[in-house]
Amino acid sequence: MLAQRTTAAVCTGSRPRVALRCSAPLPRGLTKANVAAPISPPGQPLTDERGFRLKEDGSYDLSAPPPFGLADIRNAIPAHCWVKDSKRSMGFLALDVAIVGALAYGAFTLNAWWAWPLYWIAQGTMFWALFVVGHDCGHQSFSNNRDLNDLVGNIAHASILVPYHGWRVSHRKHHGNHGHVENDESWHPTTKSQIDEMEPMGRLGRLKFPFPLFAFPFYLWARSPGKQGSHYDPNCDLFQPSEKRMVLTSDAFMLGMLGLLAACTAKLGVLAMFNLYFMPYWVNVAWLDIVTYLHHHGPSDSKEKMPWYRGEQWSYLRGGLTTLDRDYGIFNKIHHDIGTHVVHHLFPQIPHYHLEEATEAAKKVMGPYYREPEKSPGPIPTHLWEPLVRSFNNDHYVADTGDIVYYQRDARV
Repeated sequence: MLAQRTTAAVCTGSRPRVALRCSAPLPRGLTKANVAAPISPPGQPLTDERGFRLKEDGSYDLSAPPPFGLADIRNAIPAHCWVKDSKRSMGFLALDVAIVGALAYGAFTLNAWWAWPLYWIAQGTMFWALFVVGHDCGHQSFSNNRDLNDLVGNIAHASILVPYHGWRVSHRKHHGNHGHVENDESWHPTTKSQIDEMEPMGRLGRLKFPFPLFAFPFYLWARSPGKQGSHYDPNCDLFQPSEKRMVLTSDAFMLGMLGLLAACTAKLGVLAMFNLYFMPYWVNVAWLDIVTYLHHHGPSDSKEKMPWYRGEQWSYLRGGLTTLDRDYGIFNKIHHDIGTHVVHHLFPQIPHYHLEEATEAAKKVMGPYYREPEKSPGPIPTHLWEPLVRSFNNDHYVADTGDIVYYQRDARV
């Protein structure tokens, strides 16, 4: 009888007081995964039996403080997931470098018009994999040896024209302020006053699909709207005085790579380098911008809006819980599980080869705050096109005030 009464309560829209057991259709936009039974006493915020905050319609309020702490997630992750293996990391790097070399040699030897576009895509994907290796070095998850991490990071990132230390510091700021409207460093929201002050070309470059997918080199040079300075400038306010030499070191690696590219161009010709390096470089940039954008925008549920925080409402934990995991199909392992992102954002020191296991353990604590990624329909993650385009069409700015805000649409974009 209890189960029958529960079913009736859910299916007629009244507020159930016990766990859901209903096979009939739920209200549009709600699923068993994101609906729970409120059990709170009158006058108190609605919660389910585990303490997760509920909205009036019974869905979870994921903008509210969670009923668990960062330590709870940390303690749920197996101890071996924190262990870094230098040999294993070097093995992944060696494989990436071997594939890059083989692709370049094969395409240059074949030199067929029909093969070059295939090469651009494949090699650009591998350039992106090299970026992820440098990314892990920046988080010190590549090994326990900082000198090794920084050497590998400088080489891997310089090879694709990224200033390792400059980017590493700004990325550290991104992780430390994720989900904060003003303090986040990359892909943070534009505010209403900022978008009103933007020139039309600025709005186009920042917000109009597909132009932002090629923004990364410009971000390195001049940062995001509302931020000043450059990743190449050791005097930028991103950096502490003690980091100046590191920034200059990465600039030197960059100059060395530019010299190598110039020498290769002189030897092989402009057309050959256009095919071998220039086009794959831009495929890599598109990969980078797509993946990093989808980490923080466009949840699979088209009706969900991701919260952004200010003031006392922001915390490291709540900001990190607004990140999203994605399934990239065949590319998951090629780009070193960078799509397994929520746990990475909270604990960036975990090596990429442990992220999946760590996530399985952590999501038992996170409950509804972990948004299960939509599975790729096949080897190619075509399912990600919809949330990417939807977000660019609707997520343009947030209000200038308010400690919990959501993206709004600007008709001018």
